[in-house]
Amino acid sequence: MENRFVTPLNIKEDNEIEFSLRPRKLKEYIGQRRVKEKLDIFIKAAQGREEALDHVLLHGPPGLGKTTLANIIAEEMGGNLKITSGPAIERAGDLAAILTSLNDYDVLFIDEIHRLNRSVEEILYPAMEDYALDIVIGKGASAKSIRLDLPQFTLIGATTRVGMLTSPLRDRFGVLCPMEFYEEEELKEIIIRSAGILNVKIEDNAAFELARSSRGTPRIANRILKRVRDYCQVKGNGIIDYTSSMEALELFEIDKEGFDSIDNKILNAIIDNFDGGPVGVETLAYFIGEELDTIQDVYEPYLLQKGFIIRTPRGRTATDKAYKHFNKKRKVNTEIEQCSIDIKEW
Repeated sequence: MENRFVTPLNIKEDNEIEFSLRPRKLKEYIGQRRVKEKLDIFIKAAQGREEALDHVLLHGPPGLGKTTLANIIAEEMGGNLKITSGPAIERAGDLAAILTSLNDYDVLFIDEIHRLNRSVEEILYPAMEDYALDIVIGKGASAKSIRLDLPQFTLIGATTRVGMLTSPLRDRFGVLCPMEFYEEEELKEIIIRSAGILNVKIEDNAAFELARSSRGTPRIANRILKRVRDYCQVKGNGIIDYTSSMEALELFEIDKEGFDSIDNKILNAIIDNFDGGPVGVETLAYFIGEELDTIQDVYEPYLLQKGFIIRTPRGRTATDKAYKHFNKKRKVNTEIEQCSIDIKEW
């Protein structure tokens, strides 16, 4: 799954270009208008009071710019950014070492924060509320607790599964920012900006086609831009025009909806093997050979957002839009059809 061309997850080759393409200021950040408006107000208010920004929770599908926003917040607040992830913090001592190394207005970014160990999570509670760290020294009757003061820092948590966060942790975030898929015009603007940074000429209609195939995700848009640039450099004149961009997308097996072979496999399985659904997500995951979490976190969000499947209490169902995409007709239940005919005749 990590080798998919259109995976929203970060892969090794993304690191080569993502850093240079990331905006440094909030005004340079494209998309997520509501999130930007809220953060702009809260950052300016915190600066006016000479306080650290309230703790921020960014939640939504991968690849939408959560790490980029963390970098921007640290830049705007004049602090340094420390990046880690929930699975990487195995013991309470690991988190304590990170917290005590921070300075005022620094930003601690914890990716996949929903995967924090519960004992580690409890260390965060006083750190987030009181900027303090409670440490127990010794064992048994001689044990005593020492409270260490921490600098005013901002914790930014990122998660794709906000429902898996415990209530005590979620309630300690003062700013909740749901990240949404990008509109095609926003992705087009991102692609044109990235092309300028990469010193690549791109035509307006070509940028729009790449945006349409980017699954509403900036990370995928930049990855496609890079690959299409390579194609045009070898097969064309180095300029990304409409014809060359369409040829490249066809070669990479990406259609205008941004679907690849795995997306088509999911949709065809629901339509052909389960008569359009409903089918349980566990059954679907087993049928296509993927993990349940991968289906829910990586594949489903985009298919749901595009309106090709819907969730029901009984499982996943393909919509008329999915049937139209494959030029297929929905099967009619013959028993219901015969009953309808009998009623009309009666």
